[in-house]
Amino acid sequence: MAAAWEVLAVLLVAAQVASAAQVTAPAFLWAPKNYGFSSDDAKEVVHYQTISPKSLAKSVLEEGGWSNFMCSREDTQNNVDVAIVFIGSKLQSSDISKDKQVDPALADTLKLSFTRSEFSMAFPYVSTTVDERLEDSLLSSFAENCNNGFGRNRITYTDTCTGQDLKKYHNMDAINDLVVSGVASRRANHPSGQTDVIVFCSGGFENPGTAKSEGELLSQLVDSLDLSGAKYTVLYASQPSGLLESPSGLPLGRHLAEKKTNGTKAVQGEKCDGECLVKSSLLEGTFVGIVLLIILISGLMCMMGIDTPSRFEAPQES
Repeated sequence: MAAAWEVLAVLLVAAQVASAAQVTAPAFLWAPKNYGFSSDDAKEVVHYQTISPKSLAKSVLEEGGWSNFMCSREDTQNNVDVAIVFIGSKLQSSDISKDKQVDPALADTLKLSFTRSEFSMAFPYVSTTVDERLEDSLLSSFAENCNNGFGRNRITYTDTCTGQDLKKYHNMDAINDLVVSGVASRRANHPSGQTDVIVFCSGGFENPGTAKSEGELLSQLVDSLDLSGAKYTVLYASQPSGLLESPSGLPLGRHLAEKKTNGTKAVQGEKCDGECLVKSSLLEGTFVGIVLLIILISGLMCMMGIDTPSRFEAPQES
């Protein structure tokens, strides 16, 4: 039996290591007005699949309509003044279903923006790693899927972003000035001109003056965009720092589905869909396999412990 328990312990350790290597965090995409991104049905759409940052970038370009202004094409019509890529570091996939949030202001801002916008999409399971910064993965994927590059769009960053040759801003006032001046310039000269892409890296600014939470920064940014009258869209994606939890896709997916109100639409239904059935079947098969393996090893150990004589005495004649 000792050998059986050792095998079981090895299997459990391997399963924990495999799950720890996968870290998931949510991403949300929304636009207050549907600027021709997709059909009118594209509201509060939720994709339950676990995807990579590259797949997220591709989906944002294609389904989210960002290719209309990110990719430089002759037939492109830029209907957006400002596009925000906000990289967070607090929210994990498992946090969505929790009643007590690490950053309540962040949860409230995301919830209100997601539900009140005419165009909104959610990606609860974006698999991230510590090997590469999420903003670098997203921008490189944008460039990869835009064959002609970003073209005339201006891409700016906050000073917490890496890189030496980047146009950086050091406070929220500079971001506000950029938005206001850009909107005024487009309205006066080029109504369908370039889109300002602002990459808001984790932490916001290196010297913010007054410490603000991630949720407060996002809320302030959204309020500033609303006041400026700019046509904007926001992509929030999280790359959690510190202790990361392994993904638990099915409970979160069902929780998001249950939170749907009347008149909204989800990509997957509230019932267990095909992916759910496949994963549940694999999980059941894994547990059954482990149990059968323990029974087999236990039986072999018991058989090896049985001592039988090498020869038998002849029966005595009566």
